[in-house]
Amino acid sequence: QVQLVESGGGLVQPGGSLRLSCAASGTIFSIDAMGWYRQAPGKQRELVARIMWGGSTIYADSVKGRFTISRVNAKNTLYLQMNSLKAEDTAVYYCNAAQATTTYWGQGTQVTVSS
Repeated sequence: QVQLVESGGGLVQPGGSLRLSCAASGTIFSIDAMGWYRQAPGKQRELVARIMWGGSTIYADSVKGRFTISRVNAKNTLYLQMNSLKAEDTAVYYCNAAQATTTYWGQGTQVTVSS
């Protein structure tokens, strides 16, 4: 079992920055990959960024060059640095962990980009 707890969401003006954190606990030694997804009202949940245990990353086209995913293994923490935020980035952001055939989700953190 893996438990994921997100933090760092909030209200920010367009062009601003936020950093999301995801603290992982439990049987984290066998996690294959971790990522951030988001879900805006009335839309499907979508991948934002993903990092494999070997360190390779992928990003949604809509966030390339603005968002950076990273992790600190010693702290069992995943981060998402979000810069140049736009109104269309407004969504609930979820942390995700993949372990063999099992997927774990955090409870989500709201990010609102508005003036």
